[in-house]
Amino acid sequence: MKTSKKSLKITVHLSPLTVDEMEMKDKNVVVIDVLRASTTIATALKNGAKEIIPVNSVENAVKVSGSLFGDVTLRAGERNAKMIEGFNLGNSPREYTREVVQGKSIIFMTTNGSTAILRARYAKNLVIAGFINISSIIEFLKNLNEDFVIICAGNNNYYCLEDTVCAGRIIKKFIRGVDADVVLDDPGNTAVVLDTYYGKQIGKMLKLCDHGRYLSEIGFADDLKICGSIDSINVLPVLIGNVLKLSKANTNNIPDREQ
Repeated sequence: MKTSKKSLKITVHLSPLTVDEMEMKDKNVVVIDVLRASTTIATALKNGAKEIIPVNSVENAVKVSGSLFGDVTLRAGERNAKMIEGFNLGNSPREYTREVVQGKSIIFMTTNGSTAILRARYAKNLVIAGFINISSIIEFLKNLNEDFVIICAGNNNYYCLEDTVCAGRIIKKFIRGVDADVVLDDPGNTAVVLDTYYGKQIGKMLKLCDHGRYLSEIGFADDLKICGSIDSINVLPVLIGNVLKLSKANTNNIPDREQ
């Protein structure tokens, strides 16, 4: 007698605006912000940052930093892709070298990424994804073998191409790696179609998308290549309590070198 496969559902939000915070409770969530928070978070943790504390406003960043030790705390983030006045770091992954971040707690506020993370802060599991750690994400999701939600950080609460393509890449790789009937919603199917079209030209896609063009115009063109490098940072950032840390599987498997 033929047995039916397990059914798994993938839900995709193309903007944080469609996310109900309380509906994320007890869900498995993947947050994507390709340009650039996902890459910056992964880089910072890879290079020895103790933790990353996401906040959704400059005021909250200042408030949180006031309760921590100044010499081991960095305020980081951006508004309109530019470093916030009075902060230590912006949102370019190139700034987060081992020399700068090792052992530090980083209070992190960005226009899109930290907002999306906080929308899903009640999730059962929350991980940060980009092109830079696709394989780590897929391994985590396959081992989980449960329904999950993808939240695209978008661009100022609107849809953005790069996050949607990354969502499609994750979905396609996940489907190929599990023995289950995977059910997609309309945004998920849209993401798969876009990855099928752009999947072999990620670099070109990042240059033509709205935020990629803007970053290039203000001097961050080099970040696009870093953010589009597939599996360049083999780490899994996870939300534990109110902070992002490396998954335990990563902490014993990171070479002592600067990313």
